[in-house]
Amino acid sequence: MPANLIVFDCDSTLSAIEGVDELARLRGEDVFKAVKALTDRAMNGEITINEVFGRRLEVIQPTRAMCEAIGQLYLETIEPTALATIQALQATGWETAIISGGFAPAIEPLAAHLGIRRIEAVPLYFKEDGSYTGFGEDYPTTRNGGKPEVIERLRQELAPAQIVMVGDGVSDLETAPVVEMFVGYGGYAARPAVQKGAAHFISRLDALLEILAVKR
Repeated sequence: MPANLIVFDCDSTLSAIEGVDELARLRGEDVFKAVKALTDRAMNGEITINEVFGRRLEVIQPTRAMCEAIGQLYLETIEPTALATIQALQATGWETAIISGGFAPAIEPLAAHLGIRRIEAVPLYFKEDGSYTGFGEDYPTTRNGGKPEVIERLRQELAPAQIVMVGDGVSDLETAPVVEMFVGYGGYAARPAVQKGAAHFISRLDALLEILAVKR
């Protein structure tokens, strides 16, 4: 029988931070405010998420070194029960993956620490000197509805017996119709819409082990 697959969001789920915010903060308060303003405009429906995604990166101009710094920050702010939970899941045959609207170069160290080999996150491109040249504009998680697309691709590729998605945001909740179980995570950001739409809502990742009847 194919393995079960559990998929985690990264930002504000596996780690306390939002990577794009922290990248902006590295550029100073003015850049941080500009990026936050773009995010707010998207949430208010004034501009699309697709448009905001690229514009924020144009404002930040993240370098390879900045992504490495955020990668370290992910490790420093890891969810306290994440490692033990993922090890317990993997020990009982669960496949694990990350699907994120964050940036693959920054997320990779956290995934390696957790023993998660499959990362579905937005690629960034750099020149030889480490300066920013662009991002994967066609990558699904740069737009609304992207995470369900990735879930469907993983289902076709891996043919798991079931898929469980865990995340804090509305983009994670969008996967609920295409997974067997959506678990909302509210340890860092308890969003009412996610809490309402989730089959289960947790504030610690190790609560998954009871929900999924996994021995510690």
